[in-house]
Amino acid sequence: MKCAAVLLVLTVPSSTARAADDAEFFETKVRPLLAERCFKCHSASAKKQKGGLLLDGRAALLKGGDGGPAVVPGRPDDSLLVKAVRYQSESLQMPPDGKLPERDIAALEDWVRRGAAFPGPATAVTAKAPPSLVEGRNFWSFRPLNRATPSVPRDAGWPRGRLDAFVLAELEKRGLVPSPPADRRTLIRRATFDLTGLPPTPEEIEAFVADAAPDAYERLVERLLASPAYGERWARFWLDLARYADVTEEWADAKAPSSIYRDWVVKTLNADLPYDDFATKQLAADLLPGADPEDLAALGFLGLSPTYWKELKLDKDVIRTVVAEEWEERVAAVTGTFLGLTAACARCHDHKFDPITTHDYYALAGVFASTRQADRPLLPAVVAAQVTAARDRVAALKKQIDKLQEKKPVSPEAAKQVAALAADAEKIRRETPHYDAPRAPAVEEASLFVLADGPNRTKLEHRPGVARDVAVQVRGNPTSAGPVVPRRFLAVLSPEPPKPFSQGSGRLELAKAIVIDAAPLAARVIVNRVWKHHFGSGIVGTPSDFGAQGERPTHPELLDDLAVRFVRGGWSLKALHREILLSATYRQSSSTQNSVRGTQSDPDNRWLSRMNRRRLEVEAWRDAMLAVSGSLRRELGGPALDLGDAKNQRRTLYGKVTRRELDDMLRLHDVPDATGHSASRVPTTTPLQALFVLNSSFVQRQSAALAKRLTVEAPDVEGRVRRAYLLLYGRPATDEEVRLAVEFLTEVRPGASSGQGAREHYAQILLGSNEFLFVD
Repeated sequence: MKCAAVLLVLTVPSSTARAADDAEFFETKVRPLLAERCFKCHSASAKKQKGGLLLDGRAALLKGGDGGPAVVPGRPDDSLLVKAVRYQSESLQMPPDGKLPERDIAALEDWVRRGAAFPGPATAVTAKAPPSLVEGRNFWSFRPLNRATPSVPRDAGWPRGRLDAFVLAELEKRGLVPSPPADRRTLIRRATFDLTGLPPTPEEIEAFVADAAPDAYERLVERLLASPAYGERWARFWLDLARYADVTEEWADAKAPSSIYRDWVVKTLNADLPYDDFATKQLAADLLPGADPEDLAALGFLGLSPTYWKELKLDKDVIRTVVAEEWEERVAAVTGTFLGLTAACARCHDHKFDPITTHDYYALAGVFASTRQADRPLLPAVVAAQVTAARDRVAALKKQIDKLQEKKPVSPEAAKQVAALAADAEKIRRETPHYDAPRAPAVEEASLFVLADGPNRTKLEHRPGVARDVAVQVRGNPTSAGPVVPRRFLAVLSPEPPKPFSQGSGRLELAKAIVIDAAPLAARVIVNRVWKHHFGSGIVGTPSDFGAQGERPTHPELLDDLAVRFVRGGWSLKALHREILLSATYRQSSSTQNSVRGTQSDPDNRWLSRMNRRRLEVEAWRDAMLAVSGSLRRELGGPALDLGDAKNQRRTLYGKVTRRELDDMLRLHDVPDATGHSASRVPTTTPLQALFVLNSSFVQRQSAALAKRLTVEAPDVEGRVRRAYLLLYGRPATDEEVRLAVEFLTEVRPGASSGQGAREHYAQILLGSNEFLFVD
């Protein structure tokens, strides 16, 4: 038998989704920079254009000026614009009044590398006002939810529920027909991976195939939803949105284990906490009346936000810019995650496409300017305050000890003082109840003020319990202050006029506004995210951009109908999963042979005439290898473990994620950096992924474990082959597959000491196959 090569199928992200991401990058990082530093001399509105060069439109950039094209998309090193801002040549240095900061140069380089997207009109940023509130509120995603009545389909026997009626109506409108149902083996594998991220066992498959009861599939779905693995599976999707990392910046104020937040997400998803509560607690669990102290862990959504180094030997204006970048990150993460909006695009100018003004942006920024990251014990407020005070006293004693020990050698007198201080610290620890209670990375009510500390020096002053409104920073520049904006919600999603927040930082009022005032939008966004993970693409193809630059929904009435019933049904995510999985749409076969016409007229399957065949995310793929090899450890929760550790046989969810240095396995397989909100992963297929399958010590260990398991569970070579197919693929091996495998495994190889190498090689081939990597 010849060793089969590992097959890889190329999958690419939606071009519209990629374009939306590039447009957001341009609007937040590039257009404000061009407007501030370039348009004065290089735009249509400039009093005197210099060098024949315009930079206020993509066509103008590609045409260039006297020296030729300003940019070569995808090639920053060959672009005159990039060369000019790098100050590489004495004859080409822009802007002429001084070199840009390195972060601005890096943004321009990244923009050109991405293709130099330049959406919208070719004008300076101040030339066009955003849509009015009246226009904005009439945009599809901002309208109230509407529970539509699906039209009566011609094939009245196909729909199993309201969802299917909407899908079938669109299919029939286009002359398409649904595919036949998937067979039971395919269906249980699909549902089990979707809800738990793990493969079904051969015993579970055979029991389901043999179950002739009419409700067999319904009971299967209920069993999977009740599995603790459900929360682990769906928590991973949420953590991408929350830019979760186990190892954050070394200078971050929060030092508590990130895993406490991750485990809270798993626990609450398993408990089916209503989504409106799930969202509210992540923004303001500490401000809810009668809050459960355990829910303080939810504040990790904000407590684990990326932070940026603040070098206090620099001028205060530099540090204010760094702090403003942190506000922008918080606004982007919160509005992108819960509202599917790119509100951070309004930091430097009114949003170019959506009804979000600069005042809206700074109204939200004030909420985060009034919030400080801090570790918090999972205790009632009074007890927590006592513990925090005790820890502060111990920290002060520790500083005194460190100061005494600075001078070497330590004098006898200093040693005595150190011993006394250490004894005092130990006494405080011993006499303070719950001193060592678990602490979560969270936030607290406190404002940060950036103050001068002498020439070109800065000091940071946190004021506990103080909330502040912030001033508009004209063109995003902290040194150019505009009017102060009261903290409040986005005007387009608020009752007229929007009311200022008055309760502390406003985090609780913000959370309530998201799930009450903006409930239609928030519901549409989360329903679309769930749909996307079940079908491979969303009803809206840009899951974190429901604005004018995002894709329009393929099935708007279906999205609204699902969102209406989601809200009325108590915001239950499990109920939403249940409806999707029990639908006829979900149960369709993925075979294109059953939908030839649909494949030709709808190659992207936008209208769902078949199920999409999908590639497992790296977490599910790794977990499946551990499961079929018999190595997987199933305990829930706990500290993160190094994925490179040979002893780590836990689910990938519990693998250590470092904010800026991902583990090689995660990096190679499309896990996004934890530096910002990630709306969806960009799937890639590269030679390095195939080489990982062939050479990775992890895959080799699982191959050896699988070979050993098969030897134990089946008495002969043929039995082992048949058992392998049931374990990995959930189906019986064909006679031809058995014949080829037996021939390979029993072939006598010169110099081979035993058949163990062949068994492990064969196991590795099966683990590296497309059939194992993909779900039909």
